[in-house]
Amino acid sequence: MAAMIRRTPLLFAAILILLAGRGATAQKGPWGTELPDNPAPKQDPPKQDTNAPPPKQDKNPWQTPMGLIATKSYFYPDLARTPGPLSSLQKFELFLTTSLSPPQILVSAAGAGISEARGTLPGYGQGGEGFGKRFGSSMASDASSHFFGTFLLPSILREDPRYFVAGGSMKRRVGHALLRTVMIRTDTGGYKFNIPGTLGPLAAEGLANSYLPDSERTVGKTFQRFGIRFGFGAANNLLKEYWPSIFKSLGLNKVAPGLKPDPTPVQPPGQPPN
Repeated sequence: MAAMIRRTPLLFAAILILLAGRGATAQKGPWGTELPDNPAPKQDPPKQDTNAPPPKQDKNPWQTPMGLIATKSYFYPDLARTPGPLSSLQKFELFLTTSLSPPQILVSAAGAGISEARGTLPGYGQGGEGFGKRFGSSMASDASSHFFGTFLLPSILREDPRYFVAGGSMKRRVGHALLRTVMIRTDTGGYKFNIPGTLGPLAAEGLANSYLPDSERTVGKTFQRFGIRFGFGAANNLLKEYWPSIFKSLGLNKVAPGLKPDPTPVQPPGQPPN
């Protein structure tokens, strides 16, 4: 009992301090600002016109069909939208998305149909089975080309396999697209000879000899396929260069905004930078 009596003043003082603190905070706003002695009466918010149309909400452009086509994950995954560099994991992801991109599937399907119509690769036969074998071999060789040229060699050599749009005049853009087949951007922003873009397709065609018909497994046929693939790569670069402009000319620049020009465009070997 004596101990309780001794503690009573301490408890009483604590209660007083607590009440005083609450009284002080009651005169302050939520951030400690002093409130006026006579606060203004609360005003009702203005009534909204129920007949007015609801405010327009901005649509996510990437949810539209054209936006989906324009995004890097759906059509041209290797169009650069950031200066980089990419990590090895990002290069591996780029290899996967590029191998399964719509242009890759469409080109393989068209090539298989043309090959069957012309009777090339006769070892695959005709009909649905022949078309399936041609389509599968085309997809496999494209995937292996991207594996070597987009992931493996760029990761080892510290190079950026993406395509950076040049912009500017037609001469500059066409020259940039063609030079990009033999020059590649490094992870540090410079340009050097495109080893992944040359050895990658060649390695893929060499690997294709393991599943192509026997008539195709010769050195001459291997380099012939490599030359065709290399030429298609140059033409594809031209389409990539003008891909953002195609959407802009159709008035879809809000849906598919143009890419920023490459700050360090590729230069021909032996020429000083612009």
